[in-house]
Amino acid sequence: VVFEDQQLTYRELNSKANQLAHYLRKCGVGPEVLVGICVERSLEMIIGILGILKAGGAYVPLDPTYPKERLKFMLEDSQAAVLLTQGHLIANLFAPMVHVLHLDRDWPVISGGPSENPDHTAIPGNLIYVIYTSGSTGRPKGCCNSHRGVGNMIRWSQEAFQMSGADRMLQTASFSFDISAWEVFLALTSGATLILTKPGGHMDPCYLIDLIDSRRVTLVFFVPSMLSALLGEDGVQRCRSLRRVFCGGEALSSALQQRFFSRLEAELHNLYGPTEAAIFATHWQCQRQDCSVAVPIGRPVANTHIYVLDNALKPAPVGVTGELCIGGVQVARGYLNCPEITAEKFISDPFSRVAGSRLYRTGDRARYRADGAIEFLGRLDHQVKIRGFRIELGEIEAALGHNPAVREAVVIAGEGEPGDKRLVAYVVFRGQGKITESDLRSHLSKQLPDYMIPSAFVVLDALPLTPNGKVDRKSLPTLELGRPDLEDSFVAPRTPVEELVAGIWCEVLGLKKVGIHDNFFLVGGHSLLATQVVSRLRKTLQQEVPLRFLFESPTPAGLAMRITQSQAENADPEELARILDELEAPAKDSASAPGFREKDERYD
Repeated sequence: VVFEDQQLTYRELNSKANQLAHYLRKCGVGPEVLVGICVERSLEMIIGILGILKAGGAYVPLDPTYPKERLKFMLEDSQAAVLLTQGHLIANLFAPMVHVLHLDRDWPVISGGPSENPDHTAIPGNLIYVIYTSGSTGRPKGCCNSHRGVGNMIRWSQEAFQMSGADRMLQTASFSFDISAWEVFLALTSGATLILTKPGGHMDPCYLIDLIDSRRVTLVFFVPSMLSALLGEDGVQRCRSLRRVFCGGEALSSALQQRFFSRLEAELHNLYGPTEAAIFATHWQCQRQDCSVAVPIGRPVANTHIYVLDNALKPAPVGVTGELCIGGVQVARGYLNCPEITAEKFISDPFSRVAGSRLYRTGDRARYRADGAIEFLGRLDHQVKIRGFRIELGEIEAALGHNPAVREAVVIAGEGEPGDKRLVAYVVFRGQGKITESDLRSHLSKQLPDYMIPSAFVVLDALPLTPNGKVDRKSLPTLELGRPDLEDSFVAPRTPVEELVAGIWCEVLGLKKVGIHDNFFLVGGHSLLATQVVSRLRKTLQQEVPLRFLFESPTPAGLAMRITQSQAENADPEELARILDELEAPAKDSASAPGFREKDERYD
């Protein structure tokens, strides 16, 4: 395992995971015992996961970037017996009834235990992890998967892709998504090298290209939207070491497939599967000469059955659309503490002769092609996929409804530029009381992760209804992209760099104007659009602009300042004098700049 300038051999990794496993056994961890793990991407993340499994327990990944309220709910709902974390993250965790173990501070104690492999106690039917997904009821729900299901997926992947010790797998997915389990377990059970990106690095195409090139990565997984961003970078041709690139998490378009083959020589594989079916249920190897309108999701993986069923749960004929249902050993055990939803989504399998077999109803629309391949055609309900994130719109609507000023709320996935889906919330307030968009964002940010917070809010007097009284989503007014109602008043750019930054934001976000104090992530921006902004700045300025600059300074004024300071660090004396004059320009013009705050700490 390689992480930045650190690495572990298989012997070292096994020894550390064993020491942790023996310690966890003393804490009562064994089969069917859940252990929370909240760590940043690091060597400790891999040691922690393996240590939990070696102790016989099941891990519950907790993304440290999630809001406190969400982490609190996941810990309480899972009733985790132990929580593994790092010292600097504990402030964001509320775990009064949980045994907390710091993988950094407490390691001297943990490492005092035996380094030999502990006896196996878990069996194939036991839990391997519980991963929380967005829930239509307003709360995330924990999906319970077994060793049998995940083991089948890993074994199929080994045989299908012929992994070996010569391979180098890049681990990019957040460990709160099941794709991360596939990346980690497939690499480590194949003798390959597992290479971890730095925290936040999985969102920066330039960093990823450099890492793939320098570490000679041979296999990598991307959601299509991230793959598109990567292919948009000039340096992508340096990724010559890649043998296979895997895509999944959202629909892969034919246009993106063709772009891939025009820029890279690697194989491209399209993988499909929900968390409820142990990571991936179907596979399709894309063909360089394929000009089909849609890229299929392929055929079932080993020991998995795919059915396309009509409303009566009867097989739909070839070419006819129905609901995609999954059977076989990879079907999850159900949802933790949600017997009603489990009974609704996991039904008895009428096509199996094995007692107790079940089908998972995915809610996805699909059809069989004449050649036996399956085409994905969208959803039957209001679940959406945005940049690879699975989102139940009902959960966002419920969170908005918890605000006492909101009477009704509906959230949809709108599309600005082709392929750029954005969440839009339509809100009706109670009586005469109204709150600002910033208030709504603040309210949601305490309950939902960033990727579930709408890019725009539209206030209505009433929601449009169908004749039977349901919300008519198709009649909601079209969103006019413009500068939202922000607390900061509009201030025009004052320097050439601020003007450049604001202009690029307008192009990328589809806005008519952007003020220098406008926060990128409050005017419709998100991580992938951030990569577009930074890429355009790099090309225009002919200098390196790290993606973190935008995340750390998300206003045109702040970002322009970071860029100008970076220029100054590498400038000759004459150029430095010019840059210093430009840095002083805002202060000289402050009296005439409306809304400029002379004591603003953002300019310190």
